Amino acid sequence: MTTPLQSFYIIRFNDCDPYGHLNNARYLDYMLNAREDHLREAYRMSLSDFAKQGVGWVTTRNEIQYLRPAFYNEKVCIQSALIETTETELIVEMVMYDESRQQLKALLWVTFTHINIKTGRRETHGQDILKFLTGIKTDHVDFSLGFKARLTDLLNQLKESSNSAGLS
Repeated sequence: MTTPLQSFYIIRFNDCDPYGHLNNARYLDYMLNAREDHLREAYRMSLSDFAKQGVGWVTTRNEIQYLRPAFYNEKVCIQSALIETTETELIVEMVMYDESRQQLKALLWVTFTHINIKTGRRETHGQDILKFLTGIKTDHVDFSLGFKARLTDLLNQLKESSNSAGLS
């Protein structure tokens, strides 16, 4: 069982629209960069090392819900966790919060497909990789319930947290 990994980022001016909001496409960049940082820092994994071995993962699906804008110069917290694995795919959840983790900014589920870089074709994960993936997969998310149920769960957690903070 693992908990989500997290890191903090400051929203940069050149990533924002004329209103000072983080551009929708840039949410993906921030979240994917955070995941790569998490892999490197927590697991000593380098995607370029895998690429040198001729294997990698490509994004084949994104499901994202934007809830609140991230603003220029705002510090955000991005969490990521592996929530599902198959013989050929990984599903990673990435969540963007405000710095204090009181407001949910966006929820993203990304499906990565394992490929042979030389052929560009889908491949099954090797046993070593599957064993590793099983070890880092979180059990805090029930993938089978779906994206909308997960979003509702996260919003309810924040609401409960806010209510319990108000009672203290």
